Amino acid sequence: MDLNRYAIAGHGLTATFTEWGAALVDLRLDGMAHPLVLGLDRLEDYAAGHSSYMGATAGRFANRIAEARFTLDGMENRLDPNFQDRHSLHGGSKGTGKRVWSVARHEAATITFALDLADGEMGYPGAMRIEARFACGAGPTLRVEYTATCDAPTIVNLAHHSYWNLDGTADVSGHSLTVKADRYLPVDEGLIPTGVADVAGTAFDFRAGRMLPGEGLLDHNLCLGDAQEPLRDVAVLRARGLSMTVATTEPGLQVYDGAKLATSVPGLDGRRYGAHAGVALEPQCWPDAPNHTDFPDCVLRPGETYEQVTTFTFTKG
Repeated sequence: MDLNRYAIAGHGLTATFTEWGAALVDLRLDGMAHPLVLGLDRLEDYAAGHSSYMGATAGRFANRIAEARFTLDGMENRLDPNFQDRHSLHGGSKGTGKRVWSVARHEAATITFALDLADGEMGYPGAMRIEARFACGAGPTLRVEYTATCDAPTIVNLAHHSYWNLDGTADVSGHSLTVKADRYLPVDEGLIPTGVADVAGTAFDFRAGRMLPGEGLLDHNLCLGDAQEPLRDVAVLRARGLSMTVATTEPGLQVYDGAKLATSVPGLDGRRYGAHAGVALEPQCWPDAPNHTDFPDCVLRPGETYEQVTTFTFTKG
């Protein structure tokens, strides 16, 4: 499969993308010798399944749906069970992060990818049109905008899935993370939410800022709100010499510390990525939301437009 690289640049940022998953494959900041995200050296390795969703747009429903099914308007929909042969993850085995998108527009500082999904694909009802727009702006800031429309009632949850490593070291144990979330979703052995809990007194309390552990598994949704809100700052990732502020419209932030990363192919600058080589900070709706009446709404109906905005702003020092 022939994939291409597309670069955009502005305000000291240079971002490189490919059509596979509308993925960010490299991000560089002037004055920093190392990339800020994990990516693969060879584009063909993305299609070969080595990327672990690096930089991808995950969907049409990012994260997990329990038992690979949900009910909408009284109709049960059975999805592709691509996680533990039981649950659905990131839209199924051929979700948006594992599809070739088209380039709708490409300018010096912006690029827009588009993808058309058929009715019934991976079990989801309704045909859907998705656009993913990326821009390098003042800050310097990488801005991510997602829109989607459909022709029948369905669900949607898109998430940008870059793994961040701000100091260029082998793992993120030298990073601290602050998140404005007073609740989180406990999970079972399938990483399916079992309810909502207070972060106080738990390992999921990042309100005052904490170092990432660099061991164990952190793959949980931190609850930022109960519905989409206007764009607001929700998290800060810090490492020696650089910090990154995350702002989003979304009600949740999935934090995955890369515990299961183990790439067998070359990464950027010839690196090999092992456990905790990067941390994914994925603004999104809450996982398994279609199966919980008290979780944020993720239903999209004809005539409506799903919109998400997330920004990543960098500060040296």
